[in-house]
Amino acid sequence: MKKYLIYSILFAFVATISFTGCKYDDTCDCTGSSAAYKTLTTHLKSIDMDLNHVIKNANGQKFVMGAPADGDLSGKWILDIRKASDFGTAHIAGAHNVAFTDILTAATGADKPILVVCYTGQTACYATSLLRLYGFEDTQALKWGMSGWNTTFDKWTANCKDLTTSSNWNSTVNASGSFSAPTWTSSTTDGASLLKERVEAVVKAGFKTVSNADVLASPDNYYVNNFFSDPHYKGFGHVNGAVRESPLLIDNFGSLDNEGKVVTYCYTGQTSAVITAYLNVCGFDAYSLTFGINGMSHSNPFWATGGTDGKPITNHWGHDSNPKDFPTESN
Repeated sequence: MKKYLIYSILFAFVATISFTGCKYDDTCDCTGSSAAYKTLTTHLKSIDMDLNHVIKNANGQKFVMGAPADGDLSGKWILDIRKASDFGTAHIAGAHNVAFTDILTAATGADKPILVVCYTGQTACYATSLLRLYGFEDTQALKWGMSGWNTTFDKWTANCKDLTTSSNWNSTVNASGSFSAPTWTSSTTDGASLLKERVEAVVKAGFKTVSNADVLASPDNYYVNNFFSDPHYKGFGHVNGAVRESPLLIDNFGSLDNEGKVVTYCYTGQTSAVITAYLNVCGFDAYSLTFGINGMSHSNPFWATGGTDGKPITNHWGHDSNPKDFPTESN
């Protein structure tokens, strides 16, 4: 009888372990569908590629660079991911036109640090995040894209709008949630192979974005992640329900809803693109909100006073940030 009782207790214990889902802080050797997430994120941390080192690499180089004052990009291997027709009409001298889905293959031919160029800088930043994760850690995106290179290509001005209303925008501080890890299956259990597989899958899927108008119209349809400092989160106000997780690192990803659409927004849609690519690699259904707060609350008075010592905040299109008049060439 005692032996049966012992076996019963042992069976119940084993069953509990077998059917309990893994949480973000588990140290168990998970075998369920969330094992891939654990393997991947453990590997990312082991190679010092948490999100902060994609936003700024180990050498302190940011993911984005502005056009140099003299317009000289001869030290970069320029990867222009715009449509072939637009590239043919005008592009930066020496640029290589590559479809977004081919960026990983094209990058192997680069003989200089890669600079990714698109229309507004947003898709380029998404690509930069993926290329850095794939091993091209000195890749950067051209800030503001071709819109910042030459006035002729300006797509920012028309998209800087004021769409916020009292029903979709407030200054309430919202608490982060607590969710389980994303789940997916993979044929590999090796961290490096899994990272390669995930990056390739995200590149194949293309840039995942959502418009500011859609989010503001139905904020409850999204889990909105605000990537601001705390003073700016409160000072600008934010999309209804938006949370602010800081620092946004793998160990804090449990605050993001893996079962919903995670939408990240920043000032310009460029940093949020980097974050969104990274989250998709980690298994989230993630989207970058186009044009950031520039496209939602461009006339917000906090732009003028919310900086250090009451100075204006940077990354405000048409104010501290404007297109240049650098030359281009055509095919």
